[in-house]
Amino acid sequence: MKIIVGITGASGSVYGLRLIEVLKAAGHEIHVVITDSGRQVVAYECPDIYEKILNKVDMLHDVHNIGALIASGSFRADAMVVVPASMKTVACIASGVTDNLLTRAADVMLKEGRQLILVPRETPVHEGHLENMLKAARIGAVIIPASPGFYHRPTSIAEMVDMLVGKICDRMGIDNELFPRWDGKL
Repeated sequence: MKIIVGITGASGSVYGLRLIEVLKAAGHEIHVVITDSGRQVVAYECPDIYEKILNKVDMLHDVHNIGALIASGSFRADAMVVVPASMKTVACIASGVTDNLLTRAADVMLKEGRQLILVPRETPVHEGHLENMLKAARIGAVIIPASPGFYHRPTSIAEMVDMLVGKICDRMGIDNELFPRWDGKL
């Protein structure tokens, strides 16, 4: 699959980096676009793995290059995941504001009827945030909040991250064993 991963300035950049790592290890073609604030947050939150992960991608696109190939519907991406998705980015996507390559690529995914997954990482949320997420869902985006479950009894942050990344992969139809599945036993 050709998958676009967008990373914004919301906290939780580890989710995006781990998703890239998992998808690349599974043999997918990965295109990445990171907002300016996303670069700052990634460098702050994950300084030890930032360059290592980004060196694995097939193409790292400049967020200011609206002429990049992922800005066109003729680029046949199978899915796009914005993880983490800032509330600003969710609002832009929900409103059709394409002021950078990330929001343009997301808009293309929607107009082409392709899978767009938004992973907001904000808490608490106010009514405006909820309305933007609802609007994005109504126009075709899938919303997967960055709120991992605990039924698999995680013992580390990495296990919590893997659970959410596994849920994202599940939604894209990508087999994974990133977390134990619920067995129905209490």
